[in-house]
Amino acid sequence: MPRLIGATQAVTSGTQDAVITTFNSSGTLTTATHTSTVTYLVVGGGGGGGSTDAGAFENGGGGGAGGFRTGPAPVTGGSPYPIVIGAGGATSAGNSANGVASSAVGITSAGGGLGAYNAVNAGDGGSGGGGANFADLSGGSGNTPPVSPSQGNDGGTVAGNVASPNAGSAGGGGANAAGAAGSPAPNTGGAGGAGTASSITGSSVTYAGGGGGGGFNPGPGGAGGGGDGASNPLPQSGNAGTANTGGGGGGVFAGPGTSEKGGAGGSGIVVISEPEVDFKTASSMWDLRTVYRQIKADDWV
Repeated sequence: MPRLIGATQAVTSGTQDAVITTFNSSGTLTTATHTSTVTYLVVGGGGGGGSTDAGAFENGGGGGAGGFRTGPAPVTGGSPYPIVIGAGGATSAGNSANGVASSAVGITSAGGGLGAYNAVNAGDGGSGGGGANFADLSGGSGNTPPVSPSQGNDGGTVAGNVASPNAGSAGGGGANAAGAAGSPAPNTGGAGGAGTASSITGSSVTYAGGGGGGGFNPGPGGAGGGGDGASNPLPQSGNAGTANTGGGGGGVFAGPGTSEKGGAGGSGIVVISEPEVDFKTASSMWDLRTVYRQIKADDWV
């Protein structure tokens, strides 16, 4: 039978190595030639801990952790994908902000909610900010906007939902647990919610812990970069969430007429894992007889 298509080909076989790329700041991922699926970790920036510029023994709620999302995603080999790393929520005396969302390969993780303070409500976000002892007593909502699996948890609420100068403020939510309630005398801040561990880099690292609430006895930040709440002697600023973990900032501990800031939220992170891929290539076209034999042998690429 005469050759119908092209010349006889020689198959080239090879293996594309696995590669893990970590982004601590925004940039561009260019996938390897033969990659069709990646595993991602996307964590948003943590919310700022509650601040204050007035009030009687005002404690700030802990900032909520940035959203935590991980799983597989389809991609096109040899293509660029923008990577956005969300900043942590900034703070100053009397001002706190929500964290900023991170995104990669079609996945977005929300920033964490700010901790409540003065007359400012706790923020909703990847995880919600914690309630404060005088202002918004309730914590913010986590997993906002909603995704499945959930990207985070709610912030804590002040115990008894009763405003009191003797109550500590609540902790911010974390990826793996809600923030704990602030407690009345002895003025104890609630712990930040625990984050979630990931081994995408080859080592187990915990991300997205909530910030601790401020109080005479401060609430500890949640595992995964959450900042501790501020403590006595007042006034004290909250502790910042750890950079590139999405941890929430710790809430302030302040007295009458004093101004202090909560801890800033920790910035987010993106990690992309491309698997090892075995591949076969040919430089041109095959004749139909060879195509038939290759398909019959289940060796057609």
